[in-house]
Amino acid sequence: MKIRGFEKVAKYADVDFPMPERKTELSAGYDFCLPEEVTLEPGKLQLVPTGVKAYMQAGEWLGMHIRSSMAVKKRLILVNNVGIIDADYYNNADNEGHIMLALLNMGSEPVVLPKGERVAQGIFYNYLTADGDEKVTKAVRGGGFGSTGK
Repeated sequence: MKIRGFEKVAKYADVDFPMPERKTELSAGYDFCLPEEVTLEPGKLQLVPTGVKAYMQAGEWLGMHIRSSMAVKKRLILVNNVGIIDADYYNNADNEGHIMLALLNMGSEPVVLPKGERVAQGIFYNYLTADGDEKVTKAVRGGGFGSTGK
């Protein structure tokens, strides 16, 4: 039985790029590398593909965070500060659970990120629910970005 981890999405199944991994024994985050080169224009928001989806258990979520080197050296920010990947995002009907990074180049020059660049890190978290939460009818996820608000 799979508990938590990462898989390539179908579009990138045959592309050779590093899968997320922790780089040191005490690292909390799994570094995400790009499956293709990306150019980020100054002042522009861009959804950047990771080529990866994540599976996990109920009661868990994956937090996506920009690597500090990207923020400091390249002036890139993750526009939602922390990307929240829910357990039911995995294999959703819209995009297979493909984790995309909403990046903004805050600099004045284009930033080229080569294939294989470590851009973000994912950290698995547990969460708690409020009293009475089980009494509220929940929708079944049918898609990707913004799908729970439809």
